[in-house]
Amino acid sequence: MSTYDKIAWLPLCGGLTGLGLVLSYIAMRRRGLGTGLRWAAWSLLPMAAYLTGSIEMFWKMGVAVGDFAKGFVFSPKVWAGIARRRGVDRGQDKQAAESGTARTLAQDPAAAGRGQLATRQGASGPAPVPSKAPAKGRKGRNADDDDDDLGEVADILRRHGIT
Repeated sequence: MSTYDKIAWLPLCGGLTGLGLVLSYIAMRRRGLGTGLRWAAWSLLPMAAYLTGSIEMFWKMGVAVGDFAKGFVFSPKVWAGIARRRGVDRGQDKQAAESGTARTLAQDPAAAGRGQLATRQGASGPAPVPSKAPAKGRKGRNADDDDDDLGEVADILRRHGIT
């Protein structure tokens, strides 16, 4: 018999709904009808979940997330991988980095179609120095492209009598 079957869901959901309705009445008296109705709507959710059978679904989802977290957090295999990865990131394991075991899951844009993994830039050598972007002033721009676009717009405005 599982834990889910041991819980008396009808009294629990009924009690939560009743408590919520009492609190929504108090909220209605103190803060107004809108607040009271909003609280009443939230109060009816536990009973609605029971009557539709959704509580079992929520229970199974919670158990699945809990099992995943338990397996991830308490797994020595996972922590060994994290410790190994951290050593590679700090440069302590140069041989592993040079042999290609320090690969990331990020795709190389040039190899995206082939499905190849890109090596980390820090592990494969010095990162390339990015070229300096042109200044945003008029000297850095291609003046011909900007003038063509603006000229077309100016012609359209003139045709419509807008100056």
